[in-house]
Amino acid sequence: MRVTTRRVLLLLGSVAALMVTLHLGQQVLECQQVLSQRRHRLMRPENEELVMVDANHVEYRYSKDMPLIFIGGVPRSGTTLMRAMLDAHPEVRCGEETRIIPRVLAMRQAWSKSGREKMRLDEAGVTDQVLDAAMQAFILEVIAKHGEPARYLCNKDPFTLKSSVYLSRLFPNSKFLLMVRDGRASVHSMITRKVTIAGFDLNSYRDCLTKWNKAIEVMYSQCLEIGRARCLPVYYEQLVLHPEQSMHNIMRFLDISWSDTVLHHEELIGKPGGVSLSKIERSTDQVIKPVNMEALSKWIGHIPGDVLQDMAHIAPMLARLGYDPYANPPNYGHPDPLVVNNTHRVLKGDYKTPANLKGHLQVTQNTSSSH
Repeated sequence: MRVTTRRVLLLLGSVAALMVTLHLGQQVLECQQVLSQRRHRLMRPENEELVMVDANHVEYRYSKDMPLIFIGGVPRSGTTLMRAMLDAHPEVRCGEETRIIPRVLAMRQAWSKSGREKMRLDEAGVTDQVLDAAMQAFILEVIAKHGEPARYLCNKDPFTLKSSVYLSRLFPNSKFLLMVRDGRASVHSMITRKVTIAGFDLNSYRDCLTKWNKAIEVMYSQCLEIGRARCLPVYYEQLVLHPEQSMHNIMRFLDISWSDTVLHHEELIGKPGGVSLSKIERSTDQVIKPVNMEALSKWIGHIPGDVLQDMAHIAPMLARLGYDPYANPPNYGHPDPLVVNNTHRVLKGDYKTPANLKGHLQVTQNTSSSH
C-alpha cells in the first residue's frame, strides 16, 4: 500500500512538473513573439515609404527609389532662380534651403575620411550600411516634410552637390542640376551682398575666386563622374538670356511634362501650390522679379587690376567651363525678346513685391549692395 501511494505521489509530481514546464515554455515563446513584433515595429524596412496627403486629400508616397531632384552649385550662381522656376511647375515642389542637409553630408564624409573614426564606428556596429540607411531616411524625411507634398520633389542647398556621387548611390533614380556661373560674377555678388560662406574672405577677390575655383571643380568633377544622364550643368547666363529654350532642355532632362508657368515664376510667389520664398535668404529680393539681365555683368569694373591680370591662374576653371578669363566685358550672348522686355520692366520698377514679403525685403536691401 505504501509503495502504491508513493508511486501515485511521484506520478502526480511528475505531471505537475511537466505542466509547469509546458506553461513556462509557452510564456517564453509568447515573450519572444512580443519582442520580435516590437523589433519589427522599431526597424524601418529598406523599402518603407513616406506617405503624405495634400490639402485636396491626394495621397503621395515617397521612397529612396523616387526621382528626387537636387539643385546645387557655388552660392550666388542662380540656384534660387532655378528652384523658383521649377517650383512654378504645378507638379514640382522644391521649397527653401534646408541648410541642414549639406551639413549632415559633410559630417558623413568626415567620418569616412577618418580611418580611426571609421574603425571605431565599425567596431560599434555602426557600419557604412547602417549609416547610409540612416542618411537615406533622414534626407528623404527632411525633403518630403519641410514643404507641401507634390508629385516631384527637389532640394536646393548649394553645397549639397559636393556630395553628388554619394547621393546618387543613396537615391538611385535621382537627378542633379549643377548651376554654373561666371566665377567673377558669383564672387562679386557674394562680396557686395556680404553673403557669408565658410572659408571665403569677403575682403579679398583673390581669395574668394580661389575658393570658388576649388568648390566648382569638386562639383563639376562629380557631375561628370555621375554622367550626363543624371547630372546636367545649367549655365546661369544661358538660363537668363534664353529661359524658354533652357527650361525645355531641363524639363526633358528631368522627364517632367512642360508647363508655361516655369517662365513666369514671379506670378506664383506666395500662392497656394506656387513658389514659397524665404524672408531671410539673400536672393529673395531678386527672385521676386521676372527673369532679367540686370545681374549679368555688374562685376565689370569692380575686380582689382592685379586679380584680373592673374585671373587665368587664380581661377583655371573659368576656361574649363568655357568662359574667357580675360574678357572684360565677356560676350554671354544675345537675349530673347521676352528677357529684354522683362529687363526694361525691372529697371523701371514695374514688378510687385508679394504681400507676404513686404516689410522684410527692405531690411535685406538696406544691408547689402546690389547683386
